[in-house]
Amino acid sequence: MVRSLVRRLLGRPQGHGPALELPPEDSRARARAMVMGLQDEICAGLESLDGEGRFVEESWERPEGGGGRSRVMREGRVFEQGGVNFSEVQGQELPPSILKQRPEAKGHPWFATGTSMVLHPRNPYIPTVHLNYRYFEAGPVWWFGGGADLTPYYPFLEDARHFHRTHQAACDSVHPDLHKVFKPWCDEYFFLKHRGETRGVGGIFYDYQDSSGVLYKGQDPSGPAAGVSAQLGARPLGWEQLFALGQANGRAFLPSYAPIVEKRHPMAYGDRERQFQLYRRGRYVEFNLVWDRGTIFGLQTNGRTESILMSLPPLVRWEYGYTADAGSREALLTELFTKPQDWLGDASLEDRCRPHGAIN
Repeated sequence: MVRSLVRRLLGRPQGHGPALELPPEDSRARARAMVMGLQDEICAGLESLDGEGRFVEESWERPEGGGGRSRVMREGRVFEQGGVNFSEVQGQELPPSILKQRPEAKGHPWFATGTSMVLHPRNPYIPTVHLNYRYFEAGPVWWFGGGADLTPYYPFLEDARHFHRTHQAACDSVHPDLHKVFKPWCDEYFFLKHRGETRGVGGIFYDYQDSSGVLYKGQDPSGPAAGVSAQLGARPLGWEQLFALGQANGRAFLPSYAPIVEKRHPMAYGDRERQFQLYRRGRYVEFNLVWDRGTIFGLQTNGRTESILMSLPPLVRWEYGYTADAGSREALLTELFTKPQDWLGDASLEDRCRPHGAIN
């Protein structure tokens, strides 16, 4: 009877839709352990992959509550710079960037924990990569979010396909309909509106996932992800399933990325490739500072600035009015690999990549 009463009081977010499943009593501890475990596993795997670089850890505390540990690798054999963060923070009022999407959380103390990672390899043939998995609780609401995306500079079709295929399998291990929404949602989220291009070849992205059954909770109700979600209808997933989703995708990261690094690292490059890589890194900076909600959330909640801006590359350049030469490998990136594609289902992509030696 008591649990039923608690469910009625906490499980219905102030008249906003159906009652949410009540999280397990140890939800925060389990979510914390999950993302800390992912940080440990990924750091160990990346150190083994690099062979020389090592992560240096800094622990930090947040005056308003919580803290974290930031791990940064610099000047490794493969990675020019990269960081893998863990944070566990709490407060009395969520910032506007979150309340805009979840107004029912207003006025409630909140808790958030997550791990995030960005790696900037030195070789332009190895893509930059990003990952983030997180869990929130705020009064009557809770949700999981996360994703991973790949940003190549000199792309290969098979690298994009491998990255997408691996994350699709992770999503499918929880429910076969998730990837159908999370892939186009990633294309939508990692989009530089002022440039009219995606940050890279995408991957998966999801947010505000709770037991209500609505898969898409993004900001474009007329976009492809919203359309697929509406067509599929409700797909109710419980706390345990969404917990398993974050764990499965977090553990899919190394298998999705390490083979790409191993294949591309031996490739020779020159100043032309390096300069184009630095120029395209500028797009990464633009997205993270202008559009990324994680950056905005961290700054609005007085997070540790060095950890929040860890995602920025160590070297970058801007060039006014740059245009890639017609028919060049650089033009292939801007014309094909910064536009949403059906990487796994569109065979015509091979015809566009073959003249550039950009399939495998």
